[in-house]
Amino acid sequence: MINHTQRQTTKYCVLYVARHGETEWNVQRRVQGHKDSPLTDLGLEQARQLARSLLAIHFDAVFSSDLLRAKHTAEIVALERKIAVDTSQLLREHNYGKYEGRLADDLRKELKEIFEKYEKLSDDEKFRYTLIPGGESDEKLVSRFITFVREIAVVYAGKTALVVTHGGLMSAFLTHAGFARTRKVRVSNAGYFKLLSDGVDFFIHETNGITILE
Repeated sequence: MINHTQRQTTKYCVLYVARHGETEWNVQRRVQGHKDSPLTDLGLEQARQLARSLLAIHFDAVFSSDLLRAKHTAEIVALERKIAVDTSQLLREHNYGKYEGRLADDLRKELKEIFEKYEKLSDDEKFRYTLIPGGESDEKLVSRFITFVREIAVVYAGKTALVVTHGGLMSAFLTHAGFARTRKVRVSNAGYFKLLSDGVDFFIHETNGITILE
């Protein structure tokens, strides 16, 4: 289903999929999930830099997760273009249930046995595994993102859109797409990748601010 190519035709929708700018909870290393925290001053500047780096791209539409950190980032990019931002719950980060707002290090200590079990799983098993109790697996996360992309790709065939979402979602999709051989993909704040889709196939053309960890 997922392919890599340098070929582009008018039937494809072009999506620039970007992560939101840095937030206060990113700095504090807190688990965000579906909860929110404001963009930091650096996060605001990252959003402005994202806008500058994509200035030459004509966007026919701008979409974002309905979580405020993504919506605020998208609004900054869309401001000078005078395009309204449409939001979707399908673009949300992982759901981490009752653990949202907790310090990541504390969470790893509390769920040490679960994390150790996870590390021993195969890549396919990790994809289906719900790591955080009451949360959401990568499989469910990627499934809703693909649902969104397929709908947009059909409606905006031959056009270009910006999609602002979250690091966990982007990392899970890139791994599922075969972008990395390992499951360790780091997406920097305001990092992005260019995705082409006709609603059936998916083609990753370029990335910025995305690192494959060994």
